Amino acid sequence: MAMISEIVTDESLLPVLATSADTLAQCQHLLALLDPNNAVPEANAQSALLAASKQQKLLFARLAQLRGQNRDAIFRVRDTKQATAEARQEVDRLHLQLQNLYYEQKHLTGEIAACESYDHKYRSLPLIPVEEFLELHPEHRVVNEHELMIARINHEHAEREKLEQARQELLKRKQALIAENKKRKDDLASLDQDLEKFIDAAKPIQKIFEKEY
Repeated sequence: MAMISEIVTDESLLPVLATSADTLAQCQHLLALLDPNNAVPEANAQSALLAASKQQKLLFARLAQLRGQNRDAIFRVRDTKQATAEARQEVDRLHLQLQNLYYEQKHLTGEIAACESYDHKYRSLPLIPVEEFLELHPEHRVVNEHELMIARINHEHAEREKLEQARQELLKRKQALIAENKKRKDDLASLDQDLEKFIDAAKPIQKIFEKEY
């Protein structure tokens, strides 16, 4: 059977065990002094009573010390329980936080996978080849792939804006030419009408000349 000293290993409880052992020994010593089976000569009876009284006082002192140590041990146990409960709450809180982080990580991993597999419109853009772009803009040779793609898209956007501006200019010129052609057609139509009027007005004169000749 294991001894108490082998079971109790907390250093704060070892003094309690020591005081308890001393108190037990003191009790046994006092009981031995008061044992009626031990015959004490009449001359030594007074000394025996004084010794027993002294041992009783020592026993009371030991008991008082033991009660104090027991009370302190109870308080320490309460403090330990409180600290353990707080530590358990902290562990539970951290565990819950870890679970939340795990779910958030899982969600973000799914979002990243969805983004990586998403068929982005920029992938179908008719961008100029990378080497051709870098020949035009060598300052982008040191950037990463993401920044390079952004620069190529911006370049394509700028080129398209230039083309759109040129298209708008050509459209304006086309509209101006159409308007000018319409004006010329209108002028020609008006000239034809004037010419017909002139011919109609000259017919009587022509008939006169025809009669003369």
